[in-house]
Amino acid sequence: MANHTRTSNSFMELALTQARKARARGEVPVGAVIVGPDKSVIAQDGNRTLELQDPSAHAELLVIQQACQLIGSERLTGHDLYVTLEPCTMCAGLISFARIRRLYFGAYDAKSGGVEQGASFFGQTTCHHAPEVYGGMDESRCADLLTGFFTARR
Repeated sequence: MANHTRTSNSFMELALTQARKARARGEVPVGAVIVGPDKSVIAQDGNRTLELQDPSAHAELLVIQQACQLIGSERLTGHDLYVTLEPCTMCAGLISFARIRRLYFGAYDAKSGGVEQGASFFGQTTCHHAPEVYGGMDESRCADLLTGFFTARR
């Protein structure tokens, strides 16, 4: 189990790196990583809503699109997603449609979260697939990155 935790922490560290890159681009600092069944990193990116002028260009959406293109399927069965912030409802829907096996997220999002806060998408009767969810992973570092970003903008 300790090895699993160490591996998971390294994937969340990659997501934090992507969040920092997003912050450097002036984006809300959220990063995401898709990990394959063999524990290889398939895709990693951060928010790009400003850069792409696309309100849907969330880190989760971008890495899911990249991973699907790479493996040649619209399903990511057996794949895990690591993201620094609790996904919104839009991203939770996409995670469900992509059939992500496990979702690991860092900071909770009381305002816009769609997994354990707010809509709790995976608990709805209309949700066809719910991944295993592990919230609060490296929560303080993920939350501090976001808090620092928004404090600096005020």
